[in-house]
Amino acid sequence: MSLDFNLDLLEKYDTQGPRYTSYPTAPEFVGNFGQQDYIRHASNSNDELIPRPLSLYIHIPFCHSLCYYCGCNKIVTQNPDKAELYLEYLFREIEMQSRLFASDRLVTQIHLGGGTPNFLSTEQHRELLSMIARHFHLSYPEDLEISIEIDPRFASYTDINELATLGFNRISIGVQDYTTEVQHAINRVQSREQVDTVFDAARSSGVESISVDLVAGLPFQTRESFRDTLQQVVDSGADRIAIYGFAFMPNRIRAQKLIDPKSLPDRDTRLAISRDTIEFLTDAGYVHIGMDHFARPSDSLSIALKNHSLQRNFQGYATHSECDQIGLGVSSISKVGNAYSQNSSSLPEYYAHLDAGELPIQRGVSLSKDDMIRARVIQQIMCQQTVDYAPIESEFGIDFAEYFNDELYKLSHFEKDGLIHQEAERFSISNAGRYFLRNIAMTFDRYLAIQLQDKDNQVLRFSRTI
Repeated sequence: MSLDFNLDLLEKYDTQGPRYTSYPTAPEFVGNFGQQDYIRHASNSNDELIPRPLSLYIHIPFCHSLCYYCGCNKIVTQNPDKAELYLEYLFREIEMQSRLFASDRLVTQIHLGGGTPNFLSTEQHRELLSMIARHFHLSYPEDLEISIEIDPRFASYTDINELATLGFNRISIGVQDYTTEVQHAINRVQSREQVDTVFDAARSSGVESISVDLVAGLPFQTRESFRDTLQQVVDSGADRIAIYGFAFMPNRIRAQKLIDPKSLPDRDTRLAISRDTIEFLTDAGYVHIGMDHFARPSDSLSIALKNHSLQRNFQGYATHSECDQIGLGVSSISKVGNAYSQNSSSLPEYYAHLDAGELPIQRGVSLSKDDMIRARVIQQIMCQQTVDYAPIESEFGIDFAEYFNDELYKLSHFEKDGLIHQEAERFSISNAGRYFLRNIAMTFDRYLAIQLQDKDNQVLRFSRTI
């Protein structure tokens, strides 16, 4: 697609906003949502005419070393005993959660995130998957996706081969950047050879899809250096590439205080990197899935985009039909029925809840009808790039144009910029507009609108949209 216009538009729409892996977003979760609320929503989901399949997200918080840029919930340690203790509690939670869901509800997806999931040994991964299989009903192997995030600094050829033997068929490799100066500035030094070892082992072991995560806006990055990183990732043969914008929030993320703000690329450089990335990857044959995600045309993400089955959840873009997502482990987020919930983010609190025989839920939110309507619209924007009014009107009993009169008026400036096209019964997003999905979706975010009206109480809670 032509991006001659893009630098001006990138500058115009460069603001802060949610990534919309959920709606309402996590800052709207409240502390008075507890175990009984979760159990009620789980029971209601079992009683649906056709209950949804299940997706399990498992958080492994441990890391061998501290990456200065990272805002994930993590515990830096070299002590393997901490993982042993954590698994004991995690197994308790798995058993407790499994009792809440009907036996005919199949698990179609399992994802291990972190932290560093490959902090665990092969035997610990085997025990974890065995525990899941013992308490949940798994889909047939050909329909079951088991994925894991990999830190290549701590993964050998044998490790990846053994994970594939256990059933892991998708892996995501954290590369971030290949430039030595950038790696030293964020305390994550890794070689191309280490990454290629993971690639080679995964390919030879039959892993179906390899994804690479990059971060744009890191210290000392330039247009030239990031283009070189992109070239190396393409040369490696990644099936999917995700480029996350670095959110510099040292007041919220203590490790970022170790980064010199003077070393960060300026706004013009960061915006130019965004434009260069789209041009480079589309020229290399990747499909722009949406926002900062790209995939090869043969990858299931590209196919899901084409056949309108793409989904978005806390793992980002996904190909599976809508599931109830069960979050397991410290800080994990669940989406069950019409509710979101999050586990305790503190390990002692997580352990204390389970010692008391309670689910370790810290906060959550039950969705109102308005939440569900807006969530449906935002999901359509983020995944389908077309919002047809009639199905939403039929499902929720509303007149779309009347319900969203103000929002549709606000879309006019996106239309003037060629990012959307409005018709009487729908609006659709142009090829260029796919990079501004967050901005377009923000138009329908009621909570964000309320926050922006409160000029005296605005805080930085989100990364930049570009």
